Amino acid sequence: MHHKKFQVWQHGHVFGQDRKRPGEMRTLIVIAITGSMMVIEIAAGIFFGSMALLADGLHMASHAVALSINAFAYIYARRHAKDARFSFGTGKVNALGGYTGAVLLALFVLLMAWESAHRLLNPVDILFNQAILVAVLGLVVNGVCVVILGVEDHHSEPHHHGNGDHHHHHDHNLKSAYLHVLADALTSVLAIVALLGAKYLGLVWMDPIMGIVGAVLVAHWSFGLLRTSGWVLLDAQGPEHIRQKIQEVLEGDGDSKVFDLHVWSIGPSIYSAIIGIVGNNARPPNEYRHRLPDNLGLEHIVIEVHECTADSVPSGGDCDKG
Repeated sequence: MHHKKFQVWQHGHVFGQDRKRPGEMRTLIVIAITGSMMVIEIAAGIFFGSMALLADGLHMASHAVALSINAFAYIYARRHAKDARFSFGTGKVNALGGYTGAVLLALFVLLMAWESAHRLLNPVDILFNQAILVAVLGLVVNGVCVVILGVEDHHSEPHHHGNGDHHHHHDHNLKSAYLHVLADALTSVLAIVALLGAKYLGLVWMDPIMGIVGAVLVAHWSFGLLRTSGWVLLDAQGPEHIRQKIQEVLEGDGDSKVFDLHVWSIGPSIYSAIIGIVGNNARPPNEYRHRLPDNLGLEHIVIEVHECTADSVPSGGDCDKG
């Protein structure tokens, strides 16, 4: 058999996932910075007998673990990009890393709220000078990490396109890492404000109250990331503007109708589509395929075409009426 002539129709499902994403190196740099600060704080806390330093070091350790999960997701997706077991490539590992990070962020929220409530009911003596120094140092380190991870404006909330639609093009894994360091920076800012208020104004209650305020804000970020990454993992319909554009270009001849349309994310800015078309003078699938713009991020497209005949129309239907 002449198998070679059919090789042109074979294609992979890598979709660029074998290339290093910009967020991978940035996440590794932030892990190195966070890990170094964590070791210094834990060592200093043990050496100087400071509970504040030790607690902040252990807190940073929890975020280093979360960031390591984000880094693992990048590396796993890249190394397994050509693994045939993944039907549509490893793009969703990105969303899974983001979702996992969001779950850890939610657990961090519970820990913040519990500790703050406990401190509110059972106040403890605070070593203000040491605590403020730790908070300022933590803010500087986290501020650097926020800048490293936030270059591509990942701090913005996902935009909506109507009908409950969400952008699917975010690097959810990078956003998860970003939110972890942003949460750290926020807790440092709130801690500085609270500690200054307690030291100079005697408002000791501000420390636990600021912890609760921080927990509420971090919970908002966590649930937002859970929602957007969860939509991708559940194969929710892609952005409305992409679906509208597909219908617009395929129905442009006035003689064809898109009767079935499924668009879902298989990676950041990468979509797969199954399109059903019916027409009075139906064209070949490839002709419809060539009408689709290249800038929609459609990488895997299946088009089903039906000629509209009396036998193919459901009872009571009419081809000419669309």
